[in-house]
Amino acid sequence: METERLIMRRWRSEDREPFAAMNADPEVMEQFPATLSREQSDAMVDRIESAFEEHGYGLWALQVRATGEFVGFTGLAWQTFEARFTPALEIGWRLARAAWGHGYAGEAAAAAFEHGFGVGGLEEIVSLTAVSNLRSRAVMERLGMVRDPADDFDHPLLPEGHRLRPHVLYRLGRDAWRRGRGAVTR
Repeated sequence: METERLIMRRWRSEDREPFAAMNADPEVMEQFPATLSREQSDAMVDRIESAFEEHGYGLWALQVRATGEFVGFTGLAWQTFEARFTPALEIGWRLARAAWGHGYAGEAAAAAFEHGFGVGGLEEIVSLTAVSNLRSRAVMERLGMVRDPADDFDHPLLPEGHRLRPHVLYRLGRDAWRRGRGAVTR
């Protein structure tokens, strides 16, 4: 898929090194439980690629059209951990620090919504993050996603007392997406 400034594509072997560097950056991983080793990062790419094989979509590698630079991922992934809203298809993103503030997450997410609601025929897509992740929450809101505080939850894969355990859930239904399509602001 392509957007105005990005190419959203399957992963290549040359993406692994910059992805590992991104996953080892404490600032990029601030809203995740820990940074990732090279081996953990490569295993994540393998899981992402397996999801593409299984579903035909997933977390697309993001490449800046003008430069060819790999800057992270945006896309769709099934969440199946035990919670009152799962299983659910989540839209998510992770970008290298140098790519923050350019509107890439929202731009790519809009294309991912187009795929999920258009081609995939999905009824709802969710996004979730730690309560403290204000940058990602701002992207969710710019995308027209809606949070109901009654949906907030403690992430079951994080231990009691972990600073990131409190999570928020944002939702976007297909009808709301159709009404607001094109309304994403950078």
